[in-house]
Amino acid sequence: MVPFALVDVFSDRPLAGNPLAVVPDADHLDDAVMARIAREFNQSETTFLLTPTMDGAAHRLRSFTPAGVEVFGAGHNALGAWWWLAGNGRLDRLGVWHQQLGDVVLPVDVAADRVAMRQEPARFGSTVPLVPLAAALGVDVVAAPAPQVVGTGAAHLLVGVRDRATVDAAAPDTAALRALLLAAGGEGCYVYAVERGEVTAYARFFNPVAGIVEDPATGTAAGPLAGLLHRHGLAGETSVILQGHRLGRPSRLEVRLDGATPVLSGRAVVSATGTLRLA
Repeated sequence: MVPFALVDVFSDRPLAGNPLAVVPDADHLDDAVMARIAREFNQSETTFLLTPTMDGAAHRLRSFTPAGVEVFGAGHNALGAWWWLAGNGRLDRLGVWHQQLGDVVLPVDVAADRVAMRQEPARFGSTVPLVPLAAALGVDVVAAPAPQVVGTGAAHLLVGVRDRATVDAAAPDTAALRALLLAAGGEGCYVYAVERGEVTAYARFFNPVAGIVEDPATGTAAGPLAGLLHRHGLAGETSVILQGHRLGRPSRLEVRLDGATPVLSGRAVVSATGTLRLA
């Protein structure tokens, strides 16, 4: 009997944002079972809470996609898990804690109305030619900034297009996009349009490498995007990124840059709890 919760992340109301399955007290589950549970929930990610194996961490987080692929980085997987921990009496105070994600330990700041997570410093990788990328996405791609792989824990290809309508029109050829991502060293593809005013960018995320058709809100892509836009003078030190609208799950991701390091923040809401029977 395995308890679980469904947490809608980067939203302040149920049935919006990015749904995450959270499984606490998961030390007794092996990798194969965790992968099967993630397939059962069929969310973009299922996060398991375990005892840390590295000094300084209060909790270890392991996250799997429905395809059984383990993914890393501080995104909606981590934010939703810490929101659940705070709301279920698992934290004896608000403030700064530390989480183990893979082989790194990163701080997370838990407040009553928000969770803020420090990602790894941005690493700028390969660029991808416009023509094959446009063909794989089914829309025109802008030349500047050039489509580039950027990682802050997970590496994603960031692809700028003209406007919201073009973002919404993207219809990826899964096989072609997957091949381009693997060749460039990217995991997923963040298609975005730069905006003016309070909103910095409007985006969609596709990850054929990890078996995610489309993700409603992607913190591990929002952090890199904030860094890329700031590097090219298209955003200041804070960014607001909207995602999930095309899927009917509007999400709001906020990023503050501390030098080259993104600090991702947002809200969440627990929308369901239950028990999974394994035998």
